Amino acid sequence: MSEQELVLSLRHVTSGYREGGRFRRGSYQEVLHDVSFDVRHGEILGLVGESGTGKSTLARTILGMVKPDAGEVIHYTKRPQMIFQDPYSSLNPAYPVEWILEEPLRIYGKYPREERRRRVREMLRLVELPEECLRAKPAELSGGQRQRVSIAVALLQRPRFLIADEPVSALDVTIQAQILRLLKTLRGELDLSYLFISHDLGVVYQLCDRVLVMKQGRIVEQGAVQEIFDHPKEAYTRQLLAAAE
Repeated sequence: MSEQELVLSLRHVTSGYREGGRFRRGSYQEVLHDVSFDVRHGEILGLVGESGTGKSTLARTILGMVKPDAGEVIHYTKRPQMIFQDPYSSLNPAYPVEWILEEPLRIYGKYPREERRRRVREMLRLVELPEECLRAKPAELSGGQRQRVSIAVALLQRPRFLIADEPVSALDVTIQAQILRLLKTLRGELDLSYLFISHDLGVVYQLCDRVLVMKQGRIVEQGAVQEIFDHPKEAYTRQLLAAAE
């Protein structure tokens, strides 16, 4: 597969952390073991596995927050942005939405105020929020509205690749469906690719093109969603699917 068809490649990545608080002098805990996969341009790649299996460590490794001990992480676009599970904790509660959305552009330092305002309003339109939300603080918004603001923040610097870490797990089923529809729409409008991390296999089946199955820090199975769900090869995958039923 050519580089033009990829947004990310992991090649034999092993990573972990050292216990022991601030100075990290404790024993080393390996979390990811020889992980290899690609994210293709324009796809939504799902990542599933039990809690504690290494999904969040994988996301942090891709983002550069954890340095691999072996292997390499290859970005074919600029670094991805993250959509978090809990938008309330990821948004500054002290400021209104307009300030929160302008802040990444202020930090970037390239845009005058009028251009920042224009970009913020354009992003608000893309995530389907009314302009009145700009004056609200996060606590004054619904959970679905907060997640839309979180998506807008992730998109402000126009990344081509997003990591979505359980982005709908804190929402009720109706709002989940709306956010999933929005993510699909944004993929088409902004030419995005996603790594979609979830424990909800039903959501992965609805949204994703391909899926990775992770067990104890290893990718044990990967392939097209339909193929993995209909004809799982690994016993662990069959266990996850049975539990979801």
